[in-house]
Amino acid sequence: MHAMTIPQPGGPDALVWAEVPDPVPGEGEVLVEVAASAVNRADLLQRQGFYDPPPGSSPYPGLECAGRIAALGPGVSGWAVGDEVCALLVGGGYAQRVAVPVGQLLPVPKGLTPARAAALPEVACTVWSNLFMVAHLRPAETVLLHGGASGIGTMAIQLAKAVGARVLVTAGSPEKLARCAELGADVLIDYREQDFVAEVLAATDGAGADVVLDIMGAKYLQRNVDALAVNGRLVIIGLQGGVKAELDLSTLLRKRAAVAATTLRSRPLAEKAAIVAAVREHVWPLVEAGVVQPVVDRELPLTEAAEAHRVLEAGEQVGKVVLTA
Repeated sequence: MHAMTIPQPGGPDALVWAEVPDPVPGEGEVLVEVAASAVNRADLLQRQGFYDPPPGSSPYPGLECAGRIAALGPGVSGWAVGDEVCALLVGGGYAQRVAVPVGQLLPVPKGLTPARAAALPEVACTVWSNLFMVAHLRPAETVLLHGGASGIGTMAIQLAKAVGARVLVTAGSPEKLARCAELGADVLIDYREQDFVAEVLAATDGAGADVVLDIMGAKYLQRNVDALAVNGRLVIIGLQGGVKAELDLSTLLRKRAAVAATTLRSRPLAEKAAIVAAVREHVWPLVEAGVVQPVVDRELPLTEAAEAHRVLEAGEQVGKVVLTA
């Protein structure tokens, strides 16, 4: 088969389409013929040499895909060759075929093309696990979402609204904020022009946000805590603003607040399977009902993955960039 390889870390042109050995599904795995994958920021980091895949996993980038099952490994039941699936991956989505643990498979939601389905697994699993399994977002609570126009952000807006939360978002342009509003965001904050802490406090009569979902890390740490309500929960899922920061713990104590930080890629198989099962139970019905939909900015051929990486690095997209086989 062919896959997008990274012979040497570097810029987008470090991605090289090359012939590689076919994967073989092991115990409890299926082989998926890839119809589409999607681009995540972790892929950019892997290409740059900053985020190696876990030992023993596929060396090729791509944390999600959609396609058809081509073969079943030993011990697999409940799935059949030819089933249309999408999947959460530890890597290998930028390829013609990929081996997937059965616990990370999802059926393609009714009514979706493979390209749109490929944009769902990573964001749906990330948002559901963090907003609901970690932060326990509840109806009528207020949530602040940084990067509202990103793939994570566009999914988080929709899921938070679906459970009856009030949604505040940050984004870097009026155009991106307008798209967030179309998806249901209630309060729009241009982080380039406005102080998000002041805007959150103004929008909540000084109370603050019950939950903050953060992609920035160190740069926003103290300000995120300042924006939290009493008993608030900050969940950090990205480090675009650095990895080290000082925090005034007295603010955290006074608010009886919690700070959590999570990753998805390196979790054990059983934890990923539990998250995927929760997404199938809670998110897939919303997708099939049209309440929640993948937001796809553009589709590009898999062989043009370098261009897709340039789009993400420039911050041009709203939602996901999808790669089609």
